[in-house]
Amino acid sequence: MTTPNLYSYCIPVDDGAAPNPYWGYCTLAICKPAIRRVAQTGDWIIGTAAKRSKLGGGALVYAMRISDVLTLEGYDKWTKDNLPKKVPDVSSTDYRRRVGDSIYDFSKGVPRQRSGVHNAHNIATDLRGKNALISDHFYYFGNAAIKIPAYLSPIIHQRQGHKVRLNKAYVEQFLRWLKGLNLRPNHLYGGPSTHVGISVNPSSCGPRRKNAHNDLRCIQTC
Repeated sequence: MTTPNLYSYCIPVDDGAAPNPYWGYCTLAICKPAIRRVAQTGDWIIGTAAKRSKLGGGALVYAMRISDVLTLEGYDKWTKDNLPKKVPDVSSTDYRRRVGDSIYDFSKGVPRQRSGVHNAHNIATDLRGKNALISDHFYYFGNAAIKIPAYLSPIIHQRQGHKVRLNKAYVEQFLRWLKGLNLRPNHLYGGPSTHVGISVNPSSCGPRRKNAHNDLRCIQTC
């Protein structure tokens, strides 16, 4: 059996959009274009808190095993047909609906950006990722992020971009540790560390909304 890849990266701001852990699936459909282009079914993705985070630098915010990879056009159709709550509704009183990550509408052929957590400045980056990653086996900790043991610290990535090749030696150890926590998968153990107003929406991958709490902001590192 081939050892899966383990992609690790620092989450600048965890607001429930990227990753989006709601409605029974954890999805990564915006931000992190390099990972979304190359990650495959069976691979794992983890996101960790920034060095200056009150959660503790390198704390595990989420982990997901990829169960499916769809093009962004395919994801648009899949969410509309099967999981419409992932399509953002900025007028909803339910925060989870406001941070929906199916923000590109392909019904007219050319993708159009729906109102949501991103704006025009994010289009090129989002579309460059090409794919949406879907997980039906994930652990989301959010503001209850947990400490990664010292012997696994080499997998923590605290700079811009992500780490994968250097994680090869630690994949099996990480998965044993995660399984050993005896946690129920597909459960939200915490909420987003940052709640944002959709009315002020620069970039989810760059400078944050004016009123965003910045616990997980990476300053010049992520």
